[in-house]
Amino acid sequence: MNDAIRLSELTTLGVGGPAAGFVECASEAELIEAVLDVWNTDEPWLLLGGGSNLLIGDEPLDATVIRAANRGIERLDAPSGRVRLRVQAGEDWDALVAFTVEHGWAGIEALSGIPGSCGAAPVQNIGAYGQEIVSSLVAVDLLDEESQAVERVPAAELGLGYRTSVLKRHGGGEPERSGVVVAIIIDLDDVGADGLAAPIAYQQLAFALGVEVGEQVRLAQVRTTVLALRASKGMVLDPDDPDTASAGSFFTNPIVSEHVARSLPGDAPWWPVDPPADDDTEYVFPLGEVVNPPRPAPVERLAKLSAAWLIERAGVRRGFALPGSRAAVSTKHTLALTNRGGATATEIAELARFVQARVHAEFGVLLQPEPVVVGVTI
Repeated sequence: MNDAIRLSELTTLGVGGPAAGFVECASEAELIEAVLDVWNTDEPWLLLGGGSNLLIGDEPLDATVIRAANRGIERLDAPSGRVRLRVQAGEDWDALVAFTVEHGWAGIEALSGIPGSCGAAPVQNIGAYGQEIVSSLVAVDLLDEESQAVERVPAAELGLGYRTSVLKRHGGGEPERSGVVVAIIIDLDDVGADGLAAPIAYQQLAFALGVEVGEQVRLAQVRTTVLALRASKGMVLDPDDPDTASAGSFFTNPIVSEHVARSLPGDAPWWPVDPPADDDTEYVFPLGEVVNPPRPAPVERLAKLSAAWLIERAGVRRGFALPGSRAAVSTKHTLALTNRGGATATEIAELARFVQARVHAEFGVLLQPEPVVVGVTI
């Protein structure tokens, strides 16, 4: 156990006060032991992976911070043509993607360059350039707080949605299911070292590759192109680039009714979101009775908006900073809030609230933060 470590040293935003206690776990057994120990004391705790999707307040954090640093990739039995991997929670996500591309295993190549740990990936249901981990995730090995045991939880039971799951802490609140991911299990296609990636599903990536949406190119080509696209937006960690001192995209793309989307200016980009499944209720009536079965209520169609477009059209430009603040919007991408050197969590939060207020005043849409927020108010 290490005391009074500053969390600003362990987060990509570079902010965060000292923690009451800190323990780093280099193995799965150490991680399980540390978590059970803190649960048995009934004291506050916080799990830390890569620190890339986290905004922690400046004041001392009255909690034990447990850092998952357990590494390892194990190949499990899988159906023919498929590869199943069990990956330790502390494994670096991009290192995993590089490993799979090198071996000719397709399914997560478009998720190249995303910072953070593998254990955090399903919590956030990470996604980019037309892929999400939900498409490859089989299950997680979860140390469940209620049972105090490691349980293999199928992906279908994790409530995986747009940048969310039942394991995610929203707005400083508690997750629907409390536990710690100790490992993830994913399935990939075994296409060979020179094999083709999954069909390209994102227009910007297709354009950068010089192909049409739905076409396929080699795995390595997808990874190289995605890394270049992310770097152009300051989304690949680089100590020499202050635009990468961020938590990635700070706001999620809002999900609104199609009516709201159509009320925006004509050039506002939006995409239909799959509606809920059809009502499958079975109605039983007495034999011979003539009835009119109830009609299902109309389903309101949903749409996803571009948070970046909303921010820019609300008058917040790249590089914008509040007077005297060391926090600023990235000079490369309006979705990222950055630490330009010595910024505090309070300054990051002030900037986030300003962006929210401008977008809400202009369009009536309240942007929601994507990072987990602890000890500070957005």
